[in-house]
Amino acid sequence: MENFKTTMAEILEVDKISSEDDLDSFDAWDSLTILTIIAYCESDFNVKLSAEEIDNSETIIGLKELIKSKM
Repeated sequence: MENFKTTMAEILEVDKISSEDDLDSFDAWDSLTILTIIAYCESDFNVKLSAEEIDNSETIIGLKELIKSKM
């Protein structure tokens, strides 16, 4: 989880993110981004997430906590 913010910033196509940022506030937030996050979580954390779970997490910290809860 140490590179989580860096990787999420790359996926969301921004230079920097904050834990409190709303996921849907990013210009790159769309279904392809959600699929990319699903693949990232499976490959890096061996965690399976649904698009609905990701969308319901709402913030960067919410997504991180969701991943941690499934590890």
